[in-house]
Amino acid sequence: MFERSLDREEDTMRHYDVVVVGGGPAGVVAATQAGRAGARTLLVEKDSRLGGVTINAGINVPGLFHAWGRQIIAGIGWELVERTVRESGAQMPDFSDPEANFVMHQPLVDPMIYSHLCDNFVLDSGCELLLHTMIAEISQIQDSWTLRLCGKGGMETISTRQLVDCTGDANMVFIAGYKVHVHEETQPATLDCDLAGYDLDSIDIQKIDLEFQQAIERGEISASDGCWNVDNPRVDFLRKNGRNANHVISVNARDSVGRTQAEIEGRRSVYRMVRFLRQQPGLEDVYVARISAEVGIRETVTIEGKGAVTLDDYKTGRLWDDAVCYSFYPIDLHGVDSSSWFFESMEYGKVGSIPRRALLPRDSRNLLVAGRCFASDRWANSAGRVQASCMAMGQSAGALAALAAQDRSDPEEVNMDQLKRLLKQHGAIVPEVSFRFNA
Repeated sequence: MFERSLDREEDTMRHYDVVVVGGGPAGVVAATQAGRAGARTLLVEKDSRLGGVTINAGINVPGLFHAWGRQIIAGIGWELVERTVRESGAQMPDFSDPEANFVMHQPLVDPMIYSHLCDNFVLDSGCELLLHTMIAEISQIQDSWTLRLCGKGGMETISTRQLVDCTGDANMVFIAGYKVHVHEETQPATLDCDLAGYDLDSIDIQKIDLEFQQAIERGEISASDGCWNVDNPRVDFLRKNGRNANHVISVNARDSVGRTQAEIEGRRSVYRMVRFLRQQPGLEDVYVARISAEVGIRETVTIEGKGAVTLDDYKTGRLWDDAVCYSFYPIDLHGVDSSSWFFESMEYGKVGSIPRRALLPRDSRNLLVAGRCFASDRWANSAGRVQASCMAMGQSAGALAALAAQDRSDPEEVNMDQLKRLLKQHGAIVPEVSFRFNA
């Protein structure tokens, strides 16, 4: 349905209809959608593989695609997850019980198969892919973006009509000179790992909890290294085999300096825990069988958008007139410890939605955002940041970018009915007034 809108010029610069930066849950889906819609698309990713936090941070439970017994996110992201589960021989959760704990409704994906399928989805859509590449400079002349890519072979300049920022940190928005919101405090990060070499049933866990408290008092270890409750510290790190069990606090992961510090502190935290545990009876042989390539970041910045989602918008299930996708997850704002952790489940029957305006940086043209840095307050963002929601935003952004490139227009000017038709054509569930839940 998409006709090429750019003639190739007789020079060495490559030209694209859409460039997506960031190959995580939002970026993979955005690039796949733009490519399937016929746009000449390039996906740029700084790491060695696609998949983002799902793969690199070990968070291979991509959130919630269902709410109150009904599917609310489908399309390309769901296609990717469903195929991964099927090819790995695993089973999907039972989504039929609307009152089951939300954790039970999160599919588990095999990292190797998932990463491989991310490659296939992007390349089979006709997209070009560049790994090990970052954006050094951005400039905009009229309605065209010029990007300086920094790859292993040096610098290269390309141009695109539409730019989609799926970095999670609004790096492209910031480099381009648009405003982002940086909060005084951000949620802590987590370095996920698998602990092995011990039998939990054969050790005195209460005694180790006491030793853990004493080690904290001596300054040998931090409570956040092994638990989220500083008032009554228990070795949750041991009980959970290291999975999503620590907090790396006071992180600024929006730039390379802060991200470097977060990565170093994450590894130090795990090292301290393993050193402590090996000193305990019955844990002499404990070891880390797997550790994620990077810390999992929950929060960095949000864009200043042409509209923003608030906590009240999200909790009340506001249906925006320009809603592009649903989002469903508890309000989950991690604090430094359990006493400052804000967690609240959605009221029965309520489902949040994300509007187009929250994906558009204020005063920008031909620039879209998809992923956890969408325009929102911290509470709404703590729910909308999860992978399933990012996938849905990514598909919407990819469709908007393709349609805007086709029409030589801005994503804000794309006809909503036209957008909905394209999204539905590729399996997405578009928020509708008639789509109601039994409250």
